[in-house]
Amino acid sequence: MAHSPTPGDGLSLLEAVERKTPIPSRLEMCIQCGSCGGSCPSAADMEHTPRAIFALLRAGMDESVLHSNTPWICVSCYQCMVRCPQEIPITDIMYAIKNIAIQRGAAHKEEAAFSATFAEMVESYGRSFELGLATRYYLKHHPLRLPGMAPLGMGMLARRRMDLKPTRIKDVDGLRDILQAAREMEAAQ
Repeated sequence: MAHSPTPGDGLSLLEAVERKTPIPSRLEMCIQCGSCGGSCPSAADMEHTPRAIFALLRAGMDESVLHSNTPWICVSCYQCMVRCPQEIPITDIMYAIKNIAIQRGAAHKEEAAFSATFAEMVESYGRSFELGLATRYYLKHHPLRLPGMAPLGMGMLARRRMDLKPTRIKDVDGLRDILQAAREMEAAQ
């Protein structure tokens, strides 16, 4: 499919991604080596690896990119960026694609809901609260799967990898100020 502009900005998806990525995207530098997908812990669940997303972007296949689950499956571990020989800010590009997908109404509803719940937790506590995040997500989207998650949750609790109640960072108000400033900067773009 040909490049389609983001509503109101007249840019192709590739141009919009380049503009929304906080540092130069360097997408033209991708050599399709596969280091990103090979190092990604979520690659098996992705419809397209990051390198495939970049190839689709460069080919103007905007709808394939926007409707792919790839940006939503990205866990932001930065393994891909660390291993990229071309120093492409892959995680930042995935965030840009998610943001544009939301603007264009092409976001994956379920993954977008998970992402929004995660953001709410971070804004409330300054960090993720895994038990609350998983519980809220599964109750809303997969209530019948929640009992099957209990053994995993119990194991994480037993190994102190998860807390029963959320804890706040010391200066959560300072974090909220930073997040608000970021929203304002994004709105000004």
